Amino acid sequence: MVSLQHPILAVMAIAVTAPLLAELPVGVRIPVVVLEVVLGAVVGPHALGWVQTGEFLDLMQKVGLGAMLFMAGTEIDFRTIAGRPLTLALVGWVASAAVAFVVVGVLHAVPSVHAPMMVVLALTTTNLGVMIPVLRDAGVVESAFGRIFLAQGAIGELAPIVGVSLALSTAYSTWQEFTLLLAFLAVVLAVAFVGAQARAPRLLEWLGRTLRSSSQTPVRMSLLLVAAFFVLSETWGFEGILGAFAAGMAVGVATRGEDCEAFRMKLEAVVFGWLVPFFFVGTGLRFDAGALLRSTDTMVLVPTFLLLLLLVRGLPTLLFRNELPPRERLPFAFASSVASVGLVIVITEIGKSTQKMNVDVAQALVAAALLSILVYPTLTGATIARSRPATASRGGAEDAPGS
Repeated sequence: MVSLQHPILAVMAIAVTAPLLAELPVGVRIPVVVLEVVLGAVVGPHALGWVQTGEFLDLMQKVGLGAMLFMAGTEIDFRTIAGRPLTLALVGWVASAAVAFVVVGVLHAVPSVHAPMMVVLALTTTNLGVMIPVLRDAGVVESAFGRIFLAQGAIGELAPIVGVSLALSTAYSTWQEFTLLLAFLAVVLAVAFVGAQARAPRLLEWLGRTLRSSSQTPVRMSLLLVAAFFVLSETWGFEGILGAFAAGMAVGVATRGEDCEAFRMKLEAVVFGWLVPFFFVGTGLRFDAGALLRSTDTMVLVPTFLLLLLLVRGLPTLLFRNELPPRERLPFAFASSVASVGLVIVITEIGKSTQKMNVDVAQALVAAALLSILVYPTLTGATIARSRPATASRGGAEDAPGS
């Protein structure tokens, strides 16, 4: 008799159910990743108890995490955001980190709130993947608003990963860590350069042919690169997630263009269809909603973190006053405040495993991140829609700096 409690069957059942539920016409489209986490929590040991966690799920969750960050890296195209947008995004993230240090310092007065550095990194993330469909539906992806946000989201994904790796690396001194990080990035850039240049017709023809065979050589080569960078990153004293993300950036640079679209579709099918659900559903299975009710302090932390995401990532929007007209600053602030749930989960899991973060604080951060991708995309769409008449009357003026 087939056991419905087996982790593989449970994860795949939720992976199919979540996107079907996301299509229900309920007025607001709930992101699939939120449904995966919620459904995992419902059937997990802290709720209905239908599915238990174990070593297999632990391993697959780690694999899914690396695969997810690899795909996030492939989405970053620095050619489209180079120059002013990237500079603004970097300055904005540093300003966000400074604001986060201040507010977390204040929160540290609460007895149950610890691990300032980890909380700061969690509050400075931005979810690029969730917001792209919202901005595309609003028709602003190709505008100055869209270009600046793409840069903001890219840095909001990359900087916290680098920060986690540096903060938790204890094998070397600070200068050695910095030197090794530069060396690691040099290796990534070298691999990306070689991949971008190695586009000879005969090579592309061979890779395309193997992509249609059982060998799937380009996909296997990409997964080998993920494994190599993951191991190299950990060997040099950094978190493996940095290696996975870097491998994604290298593959992304090497596979731009329509001639690589089939390959990217194959890669997405493997990663999003099989591996990534283990990460999000596994997170739900471990999520203890009861932890949020154990104390008044913890219950208050969830809405507090939700508002702090808006403060930390939204306040630096004021730095963009010469690039964004007043009517676009509020929707930009809302869009920037959508937390990267995957990264927040990564940061909290690392914080708990290294005993540098209180479990209740970790649960509150994850809950706030989940709420942020329900609340802030809706507010972004609503505020952009309110500004559309003004945008239409200005024609293409929104693309002009300082408009």
